Amino acid sequence: MLLQIPGVLKAAEVSALREGLVKANYEDGGATAGFSAKQVKKNLQLPQKSDASRKLAALVLDGLKRNTVFFSAALPHRIHGPLFNRYDPGMTYGDHVDNALMGAPTTIRTDIAATLFLTDPKDYDGGELIVHDMYGAHRIKLAAGNMIVYPATSRHRVEPITRGSRVCAVMWIQSLIRDEMQRRLLFEMDVSIGALRKQKANQKEVAMLTSVYHNLIRMWSEP
Repeated sequence: MLLQIPGVLKAAEVSALREGLVKANYEDGGATAGFSAKQVKKNLQLPQKSDASRKLAALVLDGLKRNTVFFSAALPHRIHGPLFNRYDPGMTYGDHVDNALMGAPTTIRTDIAATLFLTDPKDYDGGELIVHDMYGAHRIKLAAGNMIVYPATSRHRVEPITRGSRVCAVMWIQSLIRDEMQRRLLFEMDVSIGALRKQKANQKEVAMLTSVYHNLIRMWSEP
């Protein structure tokens, strides 16, 4: 499921992140790439174990915690990241698929990938995230503070930057629901239940649907 989630961070939070990232020291992005990805990855990233990375990561994770759409769509069990990256003119990340397992000492299975945009589209040219699925290639370039989530099994790339700089936070999620179609069905059911509540539908029927939703999670979840 390819899903845009607006307003993950407020404008003031984006500004605080950008200020911290401007002052930070970056390293070659190849430091965390797998063998194949390293051949096509040309960007900069903030060392994950640096003080700056830990401080800024907390801001992003706080934004995720309060975002009900993210939790409904991802049903997260563990999150790896965020990892902050920067693309300057000439930098790109060619077609690749993310590693199936990430993290140490705690390893997660990467079911879902997420990119949180931290630069306004007008401030740079190029840098679109291209995600391939069965319906073709999707070009994604979102406003600062907005996020895209998509299956980590998807082939994807970042187009070359021709002007300005593109700064993002990327994350990988191990979901409680391993199967992508099951996650999609649960998300659609949760959205529908929420809409019925707003319409003040028959509360008994809403309660029954909510019971089905939670029982499906019990059936399908892999804690």
